[in-house]
Amino acid sequence: MTQGFCLFETAIGTCGVAWGERGLTGVQLPQSEGGDPRVRLARRYPQAAEADPPPAVADAIAGMQALLAGEPRDLLEVELDTSGLAPLNAQVYEISRAIPPGQTLTYGDIARRLGDVSLSRAVGQALGANPWPIVVPCHRILAAGGRKGGFSAPGGADTKLRMLEIEGALAPETLPLFGGR
Repeated sequence: MTQGFCLFETAIGTCGVAWGERGLTGVQLPQSEGGDPRVRLARRYPQAAEADPPPAVADAIAGMQALLAGEPRDLLEVELDTSGLAPLNAQVYEISRAIPPGQTLTYGDIARRLGDVSLSRAVGQALGANPWPIVVPCHRILAAGGRKGGFSAPGGADTKLRMLEIEGALAPETLPLFGGR
């Protein structure tokens, strides 16, 4: 499998995925400002060429489409190329991937699972750098008290809330927390 990228349609708009020899290298959520998502993918992954996805990537795309259509998919089977990740980011992403669809944790919950509540800000920074939104479900991470918090993807917190709504989560004030508090 060589490096490549492609676009695919979902319930929230046109998404993109990039891949390499070790798995997915990135996922792109829809762009809120319009423009051609190919340009952003080509800029982020200059060694990748637009191509038809190989079978494992096609399966990952089908899983993301199913999740964003409301199926309770965890996407744990999707292979990610984690080479080059900082150890803390890798831990944050592993914890995040374990949160079932429709449930949430807070930044503080993840920091506590890492063994140090003072890492909450670092958890937020790791999630802001998440190269695989949807597969590493950073949208399932909330601020203290169940507030929506930030979301660095295009569309910001509105995209985050839309994804949680699709997954069957309730209004932000009553979102179900997964093993938190």
